[in-house]
Amino acid sequence: MTSQPLIITVAPNGAYKQASDHAAVPLSAYSLAATAKSCLDAGAAMLHLHIRDAQGRHSLDVESYRDALRVVKSAVGDAMVLQITSEAARVYQAAEQIAVVQALRPEAVSVGLREVDQPAVGEAGLAAFFGWLARERVMTQVIIYDVADLQRWHSLRERGVVPDAPWFLLFVLGRYTAGQTSSPRDLVPFVHAHTGPEPWAVCAFGATEHACVTAAAALGGHVRVGFENNLQLKDGQTAPDNAALVKQAAEAAASLGRPLASAIEIRKRFGAT
Repeated sequence: MTSQPLIITVAPNGAYKQASDHAAVPLSAYSLAATAKSCLDAGAAMLHLHIRDAQGRHSLDVESYRDALRVVKSAVGDAMVLQITSEAARVYQAAEQIAVVQALRPEAVSVGLREVDQPAVGEAGLAAFFGWLARERVMTQVIIYDVADLQRWHSLRERGVVPDAPWFLLFVLGRYTAGQTSSPRDLVPFVHAHTGPEPWAVCAFGATEHACVTAAAALGGHVRVGFENNLQLKDGQTAPDNAALVKQAAEAAASLGRPLASAIEIRKRFGAT
């Protein structure tokens, strides 16, 4: 077991959750800011940020992103790393996703490998994009859905398509299981297959989220929790808000002897400016 500081990321809304799913799903910039502050106080040092359009639909609009980042930053200052998503959500194509990230040049971004690793982009386009991310020192978390994704990532790294940089992986547990239910056992194939140097985190679906992130923390990984993937506490009750899920993760870290990482420590580790 490691005593390395645990990075807790909160994903408070995602691309699809609505107020009809839970009244505390933050959909506006100002509700995101309030959620960010409460989750910071509960132990999260990174915010995984989705924005919505006027109808509440997933958006990658550059100016709307800038406005949301400004509002959230006014609430948390430099105490949280603000990570935008580049998720397609069945709306955007790979070239559009890449263009949004390059237009924003965010402090941090999550990138689904299989979403940008498309024939229309090609390996030359991947090399250009990941090279740009490395040069610009954008803290990049690469989303990995299964072992095939992870093997593809290792291949891209070994062949130099993706350059050396402080990349961060996110293992998604149970994304393609029946009912999108996750189990700590889902982590085992990822851990065995991961032969690279990159640190990793997990996210999981449903009330087993807490068991999954506790297992990850015990194995030296990091965690992402929040309403994007799960609305339930570890006892199966509906969580009152995102901060309650963060608090559970922080308590698990304490039980494992892992201190919580600060935004300063995260930026130092991943070389962000």
